[in-house]
Amino acid sequence: MIVTGTIIHANSNALLIASYASIGDTETARKVFDETSHRTLRAWNAMIIAYSRQRCPSEALRLYSRMISEGIRPDSSTFTVALKACAGMLDLEMGEEVWSQAARCSYEGDVFVGCSVLNLFAKCGKMDEAVAVFNKMPRRDVVCCTTMITGFVQSGRPVEAVEVYRRMQDEGMEFDGTSLVDMYAKSGHLELACCVFNKMSYKNAISWGALVSGFAQNGFAAQALEMVVEMQSCGFEPDSASLGRDWSSVWYAVIDMYSKCGSLSYARALFDQLVFRDLISWNAMIASYGIHGRGEEALSLFLQMAETNIEPDHATFASFLSAFSHSGLVEEGLHWFDVMVTKYKISPGEKHYACMVDLLARSGLVEDASELIASMNTKPGLAVWVALLAGCYNHRKLSMGEIAAKKVLEFNLDDMGVYALVSNFYAMATRWEGVASLKKMMKQTGVKKVPGYSVVEVDGELHAFLKEDKSHQCHEDIMLLLNKLYHDMRAMGYVPNSEPLLPNFEEAHSSEQRNFIKSL
Repeated sequence: MIVTGTIIHANSNALLIASYASIGDTETARKVFDETSHRTLRAWNAMIIAYSRQRCPSEALRLYSRMISEGIRPDSSTFTVALKACAGMLDLEMGEEVWSQAARCSYEGDVFVGCSVLNLFAKCGKMDEAVAVFNKMPRRDVVCCTTMITGFVQSGRPVEAVEVYRRMQDEGMEFDGTSLVDMYAKSGHLELACCVFNKMSYKNAISWGALVSGFAQNGFAAQALEMVVEMQSCGFEPDSASLGRDWSSVWYAVIDMYSKCGSLSYARALFDQLVFRDLISWNAMIASYGIHGRGEEALSLFLQMAETNIEPDHATFASFLSAFSHSGLVEEGLHWFDVMVTKYKISPGEKHYACMVDLLARSGLVEDASELIASMNTKPGLAVWVALLAGCYNHRKLSMGEIAAKKVLEFNLDDMGVYALVSNFYAMATRWEGVASLKKMMKQTGVKKVPGYSVVEVDGELHAFLKEDKSHQCHEDIMLLLNKLYHDMRAMGYVPNSEPLLPNFEEAHSSEQRNFIKSL
């Protein structure tokens, strides 16, 4: 038949089309279809399904329309695949036309066709229409109910999702609770995920992992850790099999949380308890040392990681170099920057250059920092120029600072701290016209200083303090202690920095300076 091109039996072509489609040869399948003079419904369906499986929904719908125009009556398979194609293209108009045709052909009560139209309405956000179809269905299966639950969750209607879930339970349907938990958790509906999880009669490591991952992915690191502890108490061991990639994400989130709260020792204790450490967990701990400027500890940990044959990546070196920067370890920073490029073949990115410029500029080597910027193969970003300007400000490098300040102002600034740095540099350089220009720019862009405050925890109670805030009940005692500390510090030779700062403009400059600025 293949050699001569003759047709032995009409149904043979349908099988031949399906066979070619099963191996992905849609082109040959279509050739067989086109050369068939008397096409049966099975041949039409085989070709439409072939396009559907090859993710060619437009071709599937084009063939469906041609089939209708030639007077071929579709069946359940035809309508099911056509509706699936409409859902894939989010073509609601065509989908409604197919659904109307299915109803005219008495397939309105077909569970497969019904489930496909539910999926179409759900993906297009037409949940009211989906409810109308769902309620009229004479028979509903788990797929239909799960489709409705997914649609309600994605449309922000969690209460109705729970109602369908309870309806499934009342009707005695067997369902995959883990999939529902995973779906709710990933979409941010953690209460619903917990509700389904708690109602599950059988829980395994995978269902526990779905819930833990949900908390981790939504930023609830502490709750994720609590779930891990509870999971272990129930006899399930959390690992990469149950949590997948999120296994590392959970520990990363918790270590990061402890680090940013200042509890570096807790972060390290947790890291040391890890039986399996991947690159993510190593990076988390190295980054923690970087945040706190513990360069030597970061280096020690990096060398430990190297002994495990885990290859560092760009994130490792960004955290690593940041630790050197905040520790003032210039030689070490230069050495490992070179190792990153030459040994590990990692091209420096914006973060790496910003760390190195900050490292050099902090140490007063602003000329070296400037040369490094000039050697960059990409255009320096804001972070790089801010690092250079900060170094120039701290070490009173006026000429280099002028260049850095101009570069910083070329960016669309929305950070009050950067404005403050530029203004303070201009004030140090007695460039009052620059300060005035900056103040005008801030007024035009609407940038305002957000009042900062400090928080201190004492015996589990948080105490917040704003600038010039006298409302605290222990204000007088605090001021007496601060005054005593101030005098003790002066007696030890401490001299406060009295240079002008931006936050309070009226206090920052003399009356002559203020008058000059206002006159510009």
